[in-house]
Amino acid sequence: MAALLALKQKEMKKLAGMAHPNKGIRFSPYGHIDQDKDLTFLPAQLEKLAEDQTVYKWGAYDGSGEPIELKFSDYYARFIFDADFTEAKQKAYNTVIGKGNTLVNIAEVYPAPGHEFSEYHFPGFDPKYEGMDWKSLRLVFEKMDGQYYLVGVIHDQWTI
Repeated sequence: MAALLALKQKEMKKLAGMAHPNKGIRFSPYGHIDQDKDLTFLPAQLEKLAEDQTVYKWGAYDGSGEPIELKFSDYYARFIFDADFTEAKQKAYNTVIGKGNTLVNIAEVYPAPGHEFSEYHFPGFDPKYEGMDWKSLRLVFEKMDGQYYLVGVIHDQWTI
């Protein structure tokens, strides 16, 4: 919950303190983690990320395949905290709740033992969409020297 609150409050220095010291944090815009294209930031980079004006390529938009080219602040608004996940209707530990037609490969990229994740999930927002507007945020932690460090922030949602 501390990592989720740090994300909500955009406390990047606090988040950097939770990040894996050698691996940093990988940001994935969708449930399928692309180990080659998803961006990873080390703790020192994370501290400055909220003010960073650099436009990064975060992957590709589902449906169109167009590149996701955004500053961190815009990526944050669209692919991290596009809903208040501290108020998620459902929460799970080491269990994927949000499932659609995208291959969720969290277990392959972050295998147990050694990795744990929590999911914060909204089953939908507008009844007329019958759940096709669901969203999840998954936070992945890796154990090193008896301590857990944040290594992944995975946004997921209903996709085309």
